[in-house]
Amino acid sequence: MRFPLPLKFFVFAACVAVAPLALVGENLVRITRDELKSAANEDLTGVAAQLRGEFDSIYQGKWLAPLSVIRNGVDNHELDVAQKVSLLTLGMEELANVVALQLSLEGADLPMLVSDQAYAERLAGAGLDPVETLSTPSAVVDNVVATGQFGRPLVAQLAETGDWIATVALPMESRIAGRRLTLVAKLDLGELRRSVERHPFHQRGEITIVDHAGRTVLVDAPEVIASRAIVGSAMPLIVAGARADALEGYVRPDGTSMLGAYAFPDWFPWAVITELSEANAYAVIHEMMRRIIVVGSLGFAAASLAALLFSRGLTAPILRIGRAAERVGEGDFAARVENVRSRDEIGDLAKRFNVMAAQLGERLELMKFVSQETMTAIQARGEEGMSRGGERREVTMLFSDIRGYTAFSETVTPEEVIEVLNRYFEVQAEIVERYDGDIDKFVGDELMAMFVGENKEQRAVQCALEIKTALAALLGGHEGYSLEVGLGLASGDVVLGAMGARDRMDYTVLGSTVNLAARLCSKAGPGEVLVERATREAAEGAEGVRFAEQAPVALKGYAEPVPIFAVESREIVT
Repeated sequence: MRFPLPLKFFVFAACVAVAPLALVGENLVRITRDELKSAANEDLTGVAAQLRGEFDSIYQGKWLAPLSVIRNGVDNHELDVAQKVSLLTLGMEELANVVALQLSLEGADLPMLVSDQAYAERLAGAGLDPVETLSTPSAVVDNVVATGQFGRPLVAQLAETGDWIATVALPMESRIAGRRLTLVAKLDLGELRRSVERHPFHQRGEITIVDHAGRTVLVDAPEVIASRAIVGSAMPLIVAGARADALEGYVRPDGTSMLGAYAFPDWFPWAVITELSEANAYAVIHEMMRRIIVVGSLGFAAASLAALLFSRGLTAPILRIGRAAERVGEGDFAARVENVRSRDEIGDLAKRFNVMAAQLGERLELMKFVSQETMTAIQARGEEGMSRGGERREVTMLFSDIRGYTAFSETVTPEEVIEVLNRYFEVQAEIVERYDGDIDKFVGDELMAMFVGENKEQRAVQCALEIKTALAALLGGHEGYSLEVGLGLASGDVVLGAMGARDRMDYTVLGSTVNLAARLCSKAGPGEVLVERATREAAEGAEGVRFAEQAPVALKGYAEPVPIFAVESREIVT
């Protein structure tokens, strides 16, 4: 015998019991908001002050103080020139992040320079002259002397490498022919940059270092963010040399409400700015409101129970269904509503929910076996369902294949073959997705992917280069296996659609472009990426890419040899 659900809903007259809870909840939320704002403000100012202290400690303790010791040693009149040069060399080797030491003689254009060999080689690799880059012009030294800014770092970024370098000048008592000597050091500020990037505060907020012009520093691509209110407040204080830490709330140009604080390092003309959105700062309040709603629901159920005894069979099943629904919403499709035996609408809902969760889990697993284009096509058809047929599309096809796979699979266990292939495909899938490509299928050790839309050729070529680099590192880690990857790309028209039997179809691509890409892949040598002329012409000028023309090759199905081009990274071309 079923008990109709409307019969149980008359107990809702007891909802007046929820009103006191709502009033208490509103007051509790307001009090909590004030407490959270205070805690967030303390967190923001604490992080800014911590980084300010860390900057000053690193600069003064790890760099300036040891440089002063080296300066004093070089100033020793009992040391000859060779001994002073040796002292500079040994001192630089012992100091972390010091990439050059220089003795600058007043009026001389050729300073005595000692540089870090590894860093000099890195500069040379970036196309820079290490001596010219690491030397400090006499005009800069004269300006430091004139302004008395000894020990104060002059910071600039090397655009070619992205490194942030500080120039520090220290006066010396020694004279040569009556002319002044100055010790100049070049410091790599990578340690300061890493201390910012690795700070745990990034998990919930933002840390930005800005200079007097509102430009970000210690980043790869500096940008001017003076439009942010907190940056505008800090800029005049940087120029004035003030060191008053502050805290304020403001709204960004995009409308985001923020809380922020700033602090000023003693040794750098910067401001350390910490920011936290109010949404993150008050996230606990949202959770509290959710909990209040849950508690209110329980209070509502209790009031209903007092009004009518048999209604207790209503609340427990609803709560079970709600908890199961939360787990399903989080992606746990194994969640089920258990212990609901009532023979009414709630019981029916629990059974239907369990059926729905099982079907959603099955559908999610099936989605792993089809491409994104297949899912898009199915969703576009809606209630009509899929029908056989295709449409002409302009695409760029990418094929990749492991070289040495057959020999490898014959020498190891099947379990190890599957493990290596899964890692191999996982790396490729992540890269293809990053370049907005779509994986059509996996065939043995071969991957077939498709790129459509704007700049598809450039994205496909850059994707292929990244796959080659990533798989070289992955496959090279298996000593003795001699595994490498070859890739082929081709662009043109294909037929994309559902093909096969009425009750068993495959949504895929067909056409000469697909065949050409597959054959170029088979022709590609280990660690080689080959493309045909159409892809090469469309991808010409892609960032970091270079094309090397190869001898035309004969391909199956083509009467004449096909012109091909090898894709290379500009960074490794000499």
